[in-house]
Amino acid sequence: MNDTKASGSCCSAGGSCQSGGADAQASGVTTVYKVSGMTCGHCEGAVSHEISALDGVTTVTAVAETGEVTVTSAVPLDEEAVRAAVDEAGYELVGTV
Repeated sequence: MNDTKASGSCCSAGGSCQSGGADAQASGVTTVYKVSGMTCGHCEGAVSHEISALDGVTTVTAVAETGEVTVTSAVPLDEEAVRAAVDEAGYELVGTV
């Protein structure tokens, strides 16, 4: 039931070819960070807002309950830039998960 690529081909239905299938390039690089201090939706929004402002970031999902922030970006992000963004929001970057 996998219709994302042609049978026996690495090309997407749109005709683009790449290693890893069509989703590899479209989704970019996903990194999960651990952030301490988030306790509510406001916290999630503040962290998401600051990280979203970094160059190349396409999506950010922060979950206060777990302290995890999932970031998708066009290229790998500099961890110090992410740390500075989290600090600007008033929280602490613990590291990656």
